Amino acid sequence: MGASLQQKTGSGRRRSRHRPMAEINVTPFVDVMLVLLIIFMVSAPMLTVGVPLELPKTAANALATDAEEPLTVSITSDGTVSIQNTAVSRDELVSKLRAIAAERASDRVFLRADGAITYEQVVQVMGALNAGGFSNIGLVTDVGGPSLNGQGG
Repeated sequence: MGASLQQKTGSGRRRSRHRPMAEINVTPFVDVMLVLLIIFMVSAPMLTVGVPLELPKTAANALATDAEEPLTVSITSDGTVSIQNTAVSRDELVSKLRAIAAERASDRVFLRADGAITYEQVVQVMGALNAGGFSNIGLVTDVGGPSLNGQGG
């Protein structure tokens, strides 16, 4: 595993001169990298927002991501509104959004709404987002839904 010794022979006469042979052993490095790869593969799916919803499906492509962690507002099927993973009452939604907007550099927010709720509830929360200082609202959907030309996916 370490350096090995090599004898150097001269012209007809044998010398007992040894010199170390320097070789890099990359096996431990590869082992560590494989372990890190497995850790990241296991932990990456757990980094998504944890409010379970049944998102509507659409044929639209995903949006590009920013360097700042995206702010996500979710509306569940029973009408509960959550900022990230924290449930918020509708009365204090605008004040909490204003406090968050004051701390953030970006005015982008992602709105996730369960497909079972009414359009009116979605528009009311969008109005609260706008009143709270967020004008760049992205609606989150699942891919694979129907497109306008009648074809799936």
